[in-house]
Amino acid sequence: MHTVPSQGGRATVRYGSQGVCLISAVPSRGFKTTTTQTSDDTLTVTFTSADHRSVITATIDPGAKATVRESSL
Repeated sequence: MHTVPSQGGRATVRYGSQGVCLISAVPSRGFKTTTTQTSDDTLTVTFTSADHRSVITATIDPGAKATVRESSL
């Protein structure tokens, strides 16, 4: 398992040979959480507040990694 922190919260994911799986998504105070998974190999967790958005993308293609994108609204 791998925990990815962001300003909007933290997501814990598990990487496997068949895909990436969300274990938990815990928002920071004032943030809402949405998750999308359009394929087995990529998962996106978005934390949104009135003035900020944090997007965590976890993937196994081409290798297991997670990226965080922070933006002001």
